[in-house]
Amino acid sequence: MYNLSSKFNTFYNDHVVLSRDEQNNLRDKKDLNISRLKSGLQEYNTENETSYSVVEIIEQGSMAMSTITQNDQSEYDIDVAIVFDKDSIPERTTSVKNIVVDALKRKCKQFKTEPEALTNAVRVEYADGYHVDFAIYRRYKNEEDEYEYEHCGSQWRLRNPRSITDWFNTKNTESDGNIRKVVRLLKMFCKSRSGWLMPGGLVQSVLVEECIQSKDRLDETFYYTIKEIRDRLNTDKSVNNPTDTSTSLLLTAKDEQKVKNLSVRLTNYIKKLDVLFEDECTEDQAISAWNDFFDHSYWGGLVTETAENRSLAKSASSQYRVDIVAVVEWKPSIRINLKTIGGRVPKNRTIYFNAVPNFHDFDAVLWEVVNTGDECGLDKGHTQTGLNVQETTLYRGTHKMICRVYRRGTLLCSDEVKVVIK
Repeated sequence: MYNLSSKFNTFYNDHVVLSRDEQNNLRDKKDLNISRLKSGLQEYNTENETSYSVVEIIEQGSMAMSTITQNDQSEYDIDVAIVFDKDSIPERTTSVKNIVVDALKRKCKQFKTEPEALTNAVRVEYADGYHVDFAIYRRYKNEEDEYEYEHCGSQWRLRNPRSITDWFNTKNTESDGNIRKVVRLLKMFCKSRSGWLMPGGLVQSVLVEECIQSKDRLDETFYYTIKEIRDRLNTDKSVNNPTDTSTSLLLTAKDEQKVKNLSVRLTNYIKKLDVLFEDECTEDQAISAWNDFFDHSYWGGLVTETAENRSLAKSASSQYRVDIVAVVEWKPSIRINLKTIGGRVPKNRTIYFNAVPNFHDFDAVLWEVVNTGDECGLDKGHTQTGLNVQETTLYRGTHKMICRVYRRGTLLCSDEVKVVIK
């Protein structure tokens, strides 16, 4: 396998691992929302003559396992378990979730999206993509005077909020830290095309732990592990809870489809790395292969541009230019510039696009819509003409709106914007 470990390690350290400052930022958001919850509960108790109180707070998920990765859209999941004493809360799970939602709403009034009760958690979502999921638990003492925990989902189910984290950290230590590294890299692949519907971090972690292939180099460790995962999924696409192997982690048809998507995409994209094993493989070919796999700006920046392409790009940009101004109809009579919200738009919103060339002697303006992701199906895009056009956000994923300006059939300049639909 072509040795590109120096550049691969740079990619991992500088573009995959989340910086300590950003990790601290996530924990600050977690702590802030815990404070909001506690304050809201106090207010709720005063009004309703109740005494609901959080007795334990337990960090969970990718934050607890330290597998959060850098993400250009800042779609960070912050998972935290909040525990109540069983005797102090209602029996119905929906009632408990509604109490938590009520408490958060009292202190989260500045959010564009109100706190929401989901099946397995209560979510607080930030406009810039962060969201905090509060998984609710209740505890009680068993006959051995030890605490038992039950998770608040569609019903109460026995589940220890610390078991997954303990399992992962133990297995990662046994692998000399390789499991965590490969999980981070696999997450980067799964998030490399935002329209993909891929399994979540826990499913990925279980597959990596099962298939880990530790080598001397990180690029080899990653390659041989994902190859093992591919082969495993080709024969068996079930994924079970590692702390209760009788329980599947794939609860819905959508969960099962995500695993199928991972299987197909690993099969297709590992093929792009075949060149790494050719005797005549060059560094440029190796860089291009990893760029095809990860589709990341780091690898793209290493792909050498030809002198001709650089010259043409410089010549065109020095004479003609067009800028796209995009405005989102967020609510009736409320419009927001697309840039101010980082290009992120919910479904079923109208976006108005305006082309602004720096010259006047053009005779055609052509717009191309490029749809990506699993939800768009066969609707990969279409075209429009004119200085001003509009589109409706329909499919989850990252899409492009490309504007090209022509004179007598010759392309003079272009601009494009990304629209991230969530």
